[in-house]
Amino acid sequence: MTEIAPKAIGIENVDQRDVWGPFDIIGDVHGCAGELETLLARLGYDVRWSGTPGAVSVRVTPPIGRRAILVGDLVDRGPRSPDVLRIVMSMVESGAALAVPGNHDAKFSRWLDGKDVAATHGLDRTIAQFEAETKAFCKSVREFFGSLPNYLWLEGGRLAVAHAGIKDSMLGRNSGEVRRFCLYGETDGETDEFGLPIRYHWAAEYRGQTAIVYGHTPVPTAGWVNNTLCIDTGCVFGGKLSALRWPEREIVAVAAERVYTVPVRPFGHPPLRPGAQA
Repeated sequence: MTEIAPKAIGIENVDQRDVWGPFDIIGDVHGCAGELETLLARLGYDVRWSGTPGAVSVRVTPPIGRRAILVGDLVDRGPRSPDVLRIVMSMVESGAALAVPGNHDAKFSRWLDGKDVAATHGLDRTIAQFEAETKAFCKSVREFFGSLPNYLWLEGGRLAVAHAGIKDSMLGRNSGEVRRFCLYGETDGETDEFGLPIRYHWAAEYRGQTAIVYGHTPVPTAGWVNNTLCIDTGCVFGGKLSALRWPEREIVAVAAERVYTVPVRPFGHPPLRPGAQA
């Protein structure tokens, strides 16, 4: 495919401390469009599809005064990644949502650019689903991913949203190091006994005043750890799709319709970084 230059991401995109909620922060969707529609409806959003096959569109109307935030990993592993993107892109365009990219989104974006990437960890399903999509839609998806900030720093600094998390010292910064942490969390380049990249439980060491909401590592139930919340509850693996209602701090979740991908690694927070103190 033709390479599309991504939109430049500057510090002004991540520093949105003048933007206030209330928000509905939604965990990793991974192509589970049916569960996303169900969760949005439970949160009070009205999802309306229109058009014909090949020219379908969607309009999402939020509850008055509320806005959704998607924590990334919109694609891969699930059955309807294109429809998830249609929903989220429509919401962002209309102002009904904000979003940050996940590592799966970044990898799929590189594939759309024509880069040589391994079609693993569910990317093969997304590629197969996009075979039926138009070049125009693929172009709009690439432009959408290129427009997303690495993270969001909101509400006067009270709240931050990043796919895999962010350290307090990184807030207000926007560099390659910060982007890597936001996409992948704390890693050391090694793999575990499951053949997956080793992740460390950065949140166990967090002491910041900003509440951090993130996804990336599926946990059985969303729960607060040191003013951080992992909202990924493994929908695509047969768990739940969860949302945090902010500032109410209420969790709203819907059960997965089925197991779309068998998990390789058990749900749960990763281990502490060697030498770290919780």
